[in-house]
Amino acid sequence: MRRWTKVMAVLFAFALLAAACSSDDADDTTTTTAGETTTTTSSGTEVGGPVTIESAGSITGTFLPKCTNIAVFPQANSGAEEAAAELGSDPADFVGPADCGDATGQIEFMTTAVTQGVGAIMVSNNAGDELAPSAQAAADAGIPVVSWDSPIPSAQGESVFVAQVDFDETGLVMAEMALEILGDDGGQFAILSATPEAANQNAWIAAMEEALVADAKFANLEHVDTVYGNDVAEDSVTQALALVDQYPDLELIMAPTTVGIVAAGQAMTQEGLCDQVKVSGLGLPDEMREFTESGCAPAFALWSFVDLGYLAYYVAYGIATGQIEAAEGVVFTAGRMGQYTITADPTRDAGLRVLMGPFTVYNADNLG
Repeated sequence: MRRWTKVMAVLFAFALLAAACSSDDADDTTTTTAGETTTTTSSGTEVGGPVTIESAGSITGTFLPKCTNIAVFPQANSGAEEAAAELGSDPADFVGPADCGDATGQIEFMTTAVTQGVGAIMVSNNAGDELAPSAQAAADAGIPVVSWDSPIPSAQGESVFVAQVDFDETGLVMAEMALEILGDDGGQFAILSATPEAANQNAWIAAMEEALVADAKFANLEHVDTVYGNDVAEDSVTQALALVDQYPDLELIMAPTTVGIVAAGQAMTQEGLCDQVKVSGLGLPDEMREFTESGCAPAFALWSFVDLGYLAYYVAYGIATGQIEAAEGVVFTAGRMGQYTITADPTRDAGLRVLMGPFTVYNADNLG
């Protein structure tokens, strides 16, 4: 009798547990959208597999670079056109200021895109938060704004930022290249940037400065100045030569801009200063070959702008066609680029990010 009582007690306990589990499961709902099965639990958490972004008809779009006369931006547009063709969509209009000197020149193009009611805007921001009101106007009109290459610092009006690489990593890579070029004894270096409002440039410079103080191995690297060539070749040459005049002990110009690094290489080469002042930063291999082979620019880094434009278009198309949501935790597959996850952007106080990668550091051995 005692044994039977114990058995009944155990069975009763199992019955209570099963009832509790059944009650929890009853609160779960399962839905299927865009080829993905998603279960929403009683706590509101959504769990599901990645969405493969597929053709869902054509959309109109604006592909807005910082300016149209720098080689990396047509390259990015070619990637966007590749993505549009794969998705059966019309290519986005490739429009923007003729040069990058007018940092607010993009605002008019953003405003026009909103007025036209395009399906999506993809922008490499050159105007800092001055672009935010027009991006917010787009968002208010239901137009997704996907930034790429350079985000909106406050993230206002922005759906998501497609980052080429982690911005903190960019600063560290620049610090590492500076140390490799200058050696353990260090020396003075200056930064030749694009415009003062360029969000990506500013973030990279800040990350480099943080890297310099975070590790004792960089202690002998002395950052003496930051100047701006507005991503205009002539202005950048002038600024590079002015740095040499102002700082007689300068040994390196670090230019995190493809225009600035070429301009610095040309200036040092033409003035016969390559033995005195080296050049590094972010540049295109085809444009940097002569300076790297001559030893004037021993190392530089970059990523694929074609891939960046391709991924930016996929993200914008996915949001515009309702296949993905601009929300943290969303996982998707973007054509030949593969799978990505939308996360909170750790390099800004607000905003979402899709991180592309990777970096390639070039030198005379791997230019091909």
